[in-house]
Amino acid sequence: MTDCIRSGGNSCGLNGNRCRPFDNASFAFRCPANCKRVHVLNPHAVGRREINYKPFVIGGPPEDDSTSSPSNPIYRADSFLCQAAIHAGVIGNDKGGCGVVKLAGEHTNFTSSTAHGIRSIPFDASFPKSFTFVPNISSDCIKDLRWPLLAVTVIFTTILSICTASCAVFFPTVFTLLFFHVGLVSDPPSTTGNYASLSSLIIGRFLPAAFVAAVFYRYTVKPQQKDLQGAFFERTILWLGGAWVGSLNNYTFDFIPIQRLTPSDLRAQPGARLALVIIVVLLFSIALGQVWYLRLEGRLPKYLGIYAIFITFLIVCVIVPSLNLRIHHYFLALLLLPGTRVQTRPSLLYQGILVGLFINGTARWGFDSILQTTAALRGDGQLNSLLPNVTATVSTASNITFQWSLPAKAIQKGYDGLSVLVNDVESWRWYTGEGETEKTFERRWEGEKEYFRFAYMSGSSAGDFTKAGTWEGTGVWREGDAGAS
Repeated sequence: MTDCIRSGGNSCGLNGNRCRPFDNASFAFRCPANCKRVHVLNPHAVGRREINYKPFVIGGPPEDDSTSSPSNPIYRADSFLCQAAIHAGVIGNDKGGCGVVKLAGEHTNFTSSTAHGIRSIPFDASFPKSFTFVPNISSDCIKDLRWPLLAVTVIFTTILSICTASCAVFFPTVFTLLFFHVGLVSDPPSTTGNYASLSSLIIGRFLPAAFVAAVFYRYTVKPQQKDLQGAFFERTILWLGGAWVGSLNNYTFDFIPIQRLTPSDLRAQPGARLALVIIVVLLFSIALGQVWYLRLEGRLPKYLGIYAIFITFLIVCVIVPSLNLRIHHYFLALLLLPGTRVQTRPSLLYQGILVGLFINGTARWGFDSILQTTAALRGDGQLNSLLPNVTATVSTASNITFQWSLPAKAIQKGYDGLSVLVNDVESWRWYTGEGETEKTFERRWEGEKEYFRFAYMSGSSAGDFTKAGTWEGTGVWREGDAGAS
């Protein structure tokens, strides 16, 4: 869903040569359903703009093109391919689909428009690689069958829940069906292989998940559903319905503006802190209710001891040096499941949702570590590295010269060079001993603006790039904002 035809930053090398060909090539593609929901989770620079927590589609048909499938819309090559296909009307978000993409080489002035629920990003400069979609041609592909298969699985699990008295039959069957439905149909992991490799991955994740499920079945699910005579409809609506809600959380909870429970994400994502406060208040209210029921059953002291151990474990995780605590779906479910043992209708619902969250977390992401390094959490985000101080001198409307220095602080951090991005593509490199610390650039196209970003380099690896400065078509230089991009 996030496949790009070109990588970002300087990963494509000088002039993007590692990402060739730029044109005269075409290939077929296939997209699953629900690609529109995918957002970039770290700031991505497009000229002077920074895109975050949004779809990443640059270009497309102009706003005044009202046709449902405009001809030959042009997109920048680092756009998310499947989202661009939705924006262009080649495929639909609900069912996915297939098509043929054609590389269109260099293009300038990528327009912004809103189409099929996606707002594309404008870029008013040139870019060496772009693509369009071949009209009236589609490749052979298997349609996304998640909705028909969902209907079949829901009907089967509903009949099983109503007609089965044995929890030992009900729970393992439902758990297995939901796990493979999530892993193979509704929210499969991103893989570069075929369906066989996906099946192998899901089977590998199922075995440890089934072992953990056997444990919480023994200590939470089985005691809760013991002697559940005459309440099969309630179990079906509350427990099974909750399990489906949790398993399909890529749909059911997608409206919550929290992508990752990390301090930086909570600060950066609009609405995340308010949503977290609401969730914490809701969980606290639910916990009070469960505490009351545990007290009535005489189990409160035992469970207070269990959760004291959990809290102590979390505190130890927080203070471990060089590692960061990250609460994943599956881990949150494991923490809260013991408190749902009591035999009440609310507990049926809570337990079903938590089991569903555990299934979705392990099937989609596996048992990812709850202690992660800063680099693992950062992903493709900013490194918080030293930024170069660059000054610009405009000679004429067609020439601009940049000067910089490599201070002792940068040398101590291992930097030995400078990378320059022009229009988001690496256009030049300088290393210590290769001459003066200045470079003159000539404008490629008369009257067209160009965006410049700079970063120190250590070997072939670049640090953070500065925010983009703009060399206007009139020759005026506009400094970039402070900070990294």
